[in-house]
Amino acid sequence: MSSRLRDTAHKAGVAPEFTVDPNLLDAISPSGDRGGIVLGQDANGTPLSIAALRSEPTRIVLVGGLYLARQVTLRAMAVGAWIVIATGREQAWYPIQQAAGTQPDGRPLPHVQIRRLSPVELPRASENAPLLVVHDGGPTPQDLFPPRAPWHTTIYVLPYLHPQATSLANSADLVLMQRLPVGQAELAARIWNLPPQMSSQLTGLQDDQVIALGRNLWRPFRLVTNSAREQQLLGPVTRD
Repeated sequence: MSSRLRDTAHKAGVAPEFTVDPNLLDAISPSGDRGGIVLGQDANGTPLSIAALRSEPTRIVLVGGLYLARQVTLRAMAVGAWIVIATGREQAWYPIQQAAGTQPDGRPLPHVQIRRLSPVELPRASENAPLLVVHDGGPTPQDLFPPRAPWHTTIYVLPYLHPQATSLANSADLVLMQRLPVGQAELAARIWNLPPQMSSQLTGLQDDQVIALGRNLWRPFRLVTNSAREQQLLGPVTRD
């Protein structure tokens, strides 16, 4: 049984099973933990997952590169989430849309949408159709798509920590952090009141290492990709 990474102050919801396009299942590695998104493993090889799709509004802050953001999105697709990607770099996200497949007329399937960084009407989130909004808007994003309903999760992709993102970072239910330079690790220590040994650990992470941070949670793990198709889509694990 995999360990679940969750904010221990909140009870994680369990997503139901879904029927998804067979091409999508071929493209990614679905989670083995019902309702969770498996991202990697700990030092002992135990699979680790995040409870990203829950029966309450959920915020996840991701401080790192495009690889991690796209991997989390692919794994959410595997468990049936509808995906809205708001970004200023649309081309970087086309592989995710293509992985979902197309309709008979050749148009992309509606459950994966790429939007500009401006307010739009979102699909209605529900237990049968959880919604993941990926807000890829730079280090100081406007809060255009705050999660307000059950089964709605918004991931904020921050390429690096910025002091103006402190409020957003503090409001997150879960933070996923890749390697940080010394100055940003010091900022992380101030934002989350981290002891020196933890902030120092952030500066020495390898490209495939991530820290999961939440209330009463500090969990390092290693990203793992077992699907050849996923490796083809994303390339090698990287911090960038």
